[in-house]
Amino acid sequence: MNFSSDNIELFLAVLDRGSFSAAARALRRVPSAVSMGIANMEAELGFQLFDRSHREPVPTALALALAPHARLIAEQLKQLQNHAIELSQGLESRLSIGVASDINSSGLLAAVKALAERYPLLDIEVLTTPQDDVLHMLHQQRVSLCLAFGGLDVNSQEHFHYVGSESLVATIAAQHSALSAGGAELFLEELVNVRQIMVASRDLPMADKRPQVAESFWRTDSLPMALSMVEAGLGWGNFPLSLTAPLLEQGRLIRLKFKNTKNELRLPVHLIWLKHQPQQKAARELVALMTGPSPQPSPTGRGLG
Repeated sequence: MNFSSDNIELFLAVLDRGSFSAAARALRRVPSAVSMGIANMEAELGFQLFDRSHREPVPTALALALAPHARLIAEQLKQLQNHAIELSQGLESRLSIGVASDINSSGLLAAVKALAERYPLLDIEVLTTPQDDVLHMLHQQRVSLCLAFGGLDVNSQEHFHYVGSESLVATIAAQHSALSAGGAELFLEELVNVRQIMVASRDLPMADKRPQVAESFWRTDSLPMALSMVEAGLGWGNFPLSLTAPLLEQGRLIRLKFKNTKNELRLPVHLIWLKHQPQQKAARELVALMTGPSPQPSPTGRGLG
C-alpha cells in the first residue's frame, strides 16, 4: 500500500477520537466516508486496523504498531507545509553566519536555537574563522551576517548592532621564562620583547591591532590551538576572559599582573551585515533575538588599561 497524507490523517483521526463519527466531524466529512476510507485502507493492507465488534471501533495491535510512524510522518508533513508557507513569505532557505574564532559565541548559539525552534526546517550554518577572514567572507557574501569584534573605524558599507562586550586578558604559562625573570608582576612594556601568540588570518593583514603588543608574534587561525601554544610555553596570549577562565581556574594558564596598568582590553562585540545586501526574514529575526528592541550604544576599547 502507498500511504498518502490523506489516509494517514484519516487513520490518526479515528485513532485519536475513538469513533468514525467524531473523526468525521474533525475532518468535516460524513461518517460513511470515514468508515469507507478505513475499510479501503484495510483492504489494501490486508489486515484489520479497527475491531468493529464493539460499540466504537477499537484499534488492533497492528494499528497501534503503525501509529508512532504515522504520527512522525504527519508531523513532518506539517513542518513541510509550514516551511513552504514560510518560504513564500520571504524566509530564506539557508542562513549562513560567520563568527570570529576567538569570540564567545554562547549568546549567538542561544539565539540560533530559538530561531531553529521557530523554523525547524531552516538550514543554518555557522562558520568560524579569524576576525579579518570572517569580515572578508561577509563582503564576499559567503555569509549573511557575522559576529565579530567592533573596530575603531566604521565601515560605510556595513550595518552593525552592538550585542555585548568582551574582556581580553593577557595570559601566560606558569613555567614561562618571562615570569621567572620578572617575578609575579611585570610592566606591560616588558611584553613587547616576549613572543605573542595570536589568532589571526593566514592570508590577510590584521586590520585591528589593538590586541597586539609584542613586536614578534606567531599566529594560528584556531583559538583552541592558540591556547594550547600558550599553555605549552611558546608565548603569551591576549584572549577573551570568558573563554580562558576554565584554564585560569585549573592553573593551566596564569593571568598576568602589570605594575603600571590593568590587565584588560575591553572590546565591543557586534553583529554585522552589508547595507547593499538586504536581510531576509531569518537574518532579521536573529538580529532581533540578539539585540532586543533597544540595543545599547557601542563602547570603544582603547588598549590594555
